[in-house]
Amino acid sequence: MGVFDHPDYDGHEHVAFGREPVSGLRAIVAVHDTRLGPGLGGLRMWPYASEAEALTDVLRLSRGMTYKNAMAGLPHGGGKAVIIGDPRRDRTPELMRAMGRFVERQGGCYITAEDSGVGVPDLRVLSEATRYVTGIPLAGADGHSGDPSPATALGVFTGIQVAVRHALGRDSLQGCVVAIQGLGSVGSRLAGHLHAAGARLIVSDIHRDAVERAVADFDARAVAPEAIHAADADVFAPCAMGAPINDHTLPEIRARVIAGAANNQLERPGHGAALHRRGILYAPDYVINAGGVIDVGAQWGSYDAQQVRERVLAIGDTLEQVFREAAAAGEPPEVIADRIAERRFRGG
Repeated sequence: MGVFDHPDYDGHEHVAFGREPVSGLRAIVAVHDTRLGPGLGGLRMWPYASEAEALTDVLRLSRGMTYKNAMAGLPHGGGKAVIIGDPRRDRTPELMRAMGRFVERQGGCYITAEDSGVGVPDLRVLSEATRYVTGIPLAGADGHSGDPSPATALGVFTGIQVAVRHALGRDSLQGCVVAIQGLGSVGSRLAGHLHAAGARLIVSDIHRDAVERAVADFDARAVAPEAIHAADADVFAPCAMGAPINDHTLPEIRARVIAGAANNQLERPGHGAALHRRGILYAPDYVINAGGVIDVGAQWGSYDAQQVRERVLAIGDTLEQVFREAAAAGEPPEVIADRIAERRFRGG
């Protein structure tokens, strides 16, 4: 199947495939829309089962970034990049430099940053070969490490507070049960915010050490990764890879709220409608998880830590608007969010 015939191709402006045998690089860059500015989005490294799976992911992720950046009010379109490989085994400085050269060849239509499997140290190496990278340590920015995950976690935490108030009528997270799927850099920080707010945590991750830390640090209860979606919780917070809401998991979800950091949480649009029919409030992923891109977008320009924090906390206000309009229209929240975002980047 060609790119133009792919079911997740959505008029993408630019899709490029990169390979460098010496370093082992196999990568794809996708830019969905640049009407608001150059495509901005993270670089993900993952052991995809096939090139077709990687293409699906990068097409979906780059489209999502167009909507995310528009809703966050950023002067950027949507872009994303993926490297096919196991970050725990295959990630090397040579690979990152090769990826930097690949990004540089895109001529500035895509600006990269970190995502799953890629951290700030990797970006520093990558920046040796390209100008088009953000999210690396900033001189004179209050010691900012460049890591956007604290901003992402704060935005998701703020969004969960709003969603719980809207769906459950609770002004506090004290005693609220939250099931977190994925304890990476964002999920673990989110767990810390929730624990401090008095929430009770159920956690899962494919890496046992991450689960053990959450159990010790946050008095969390661990469940198997394949069971977390069905946990008896008030909130299900997906913070791992995409499509946790699918034909298999959807009938088993017991939470009243779905609000997490993962991208592309709905495997297909019909799953959002199904959640709506069941009375489950879904916080559109690209709205609630925009804290990271707000942070790296500011790092691309003139960084103001207080302004970034205020914009991240304003994610709660954006979700309030989406939830109110959805309730008034009787439509799923993601439909309303899409409509608002499309007006912004299409100029309608």
